[in-house]
Amino acid sequence: MNYNTILPSADLDSFVKCYWTLEGPAYPNPEKQRIVPDGCMEMIFHCGDLYEQYFEDGSHIVQPKAFVFGQITKPLEIRQTGKTAIFAIRFHPHGFVPFISVPASTMENRAVPLPELFGAKGEQLEKEILAAATTVERIKLLETFLINCLVNEEAVDRLIKSSIETMLTLNGQMSVAALSKELAINRRQLERKFATLVGLSPKQLAKIFRLQATLKTLLLKGQAPSLTVIAYTGDYFDQAHFIKDFKEFTGVTPKKFYAGNLTMSTLFATFE
Repeated sequence: MNYNTILPSADLDSFVKCYWTLEGPAYPNPEKQRIVPDGCMEMIFHCGDLYEQYFEDGSHIVQPKAFVFGQITKPLEIRQTGKTAIFAIRFHPHGFVPFISVPASTMENRAVPLPELFGAKGEQLEKEILAAATTVERIKLLETFLINCLVNEEAVDRLIKSSIETMLTLNGQMSVAALSKELAINRRQLERKFATLVGLSPKQLAKIFRLQATLKTLLLKGQAPSLTVIAYTGDYFDQAHFIKDFKEFTGVTPKKFYAGNLTMSTLFATFE
């Protein structure tokens, strides 16, 4: 698989983390790839063949050609059905809400088709992106679309942005109580703001950031983890605490996770 990232223009860098592409051939017997939450919503365009999406109850769907994936809080797996050619945009945790008129929480764990969010304009965007010949052309089309449909730039609450930056700096190793005290805001008020603008609670997002920081380090090392080392470096209370958080978001134990196919996870970790 060939994975690349491109930075957004200055007009959108407050909202967009990056654009990314993923290309790869079809395989005779493709394996499922486990998706780990990262706290970011993404708009994805399947310019090649579609992907199947599997849920923890064993059911599955075929993903739409173009959609926005809301915040992931439950385990899920995907599997290609043919040639991979994906163009996507990854938003900052707080970055997608200013472009829509619905709460982010309504999109949780869903691949939401563009027409559901943007109506006929979303359907037209899908056609234009899929018909475009180059990544540069796709980025231009998407940036024009996003700038034109910006609902409210002020919806990126300064307090939420500050909260997320603090969490990222500390790799999620900060309690919600400590965060609310640091920002001088009532905990319930902070949680309500997160639910509206991010689609996750501050506790969920902090746990995801901490797990992502740990996974990135271990994936780049290319070796199975020592649970003792993880618990220590990730500031988990103990091994049992780490395993509980890991299973909450991946659906499996660390041992089973590392025994599976990590191709896509390693690609994303490398280019973050």
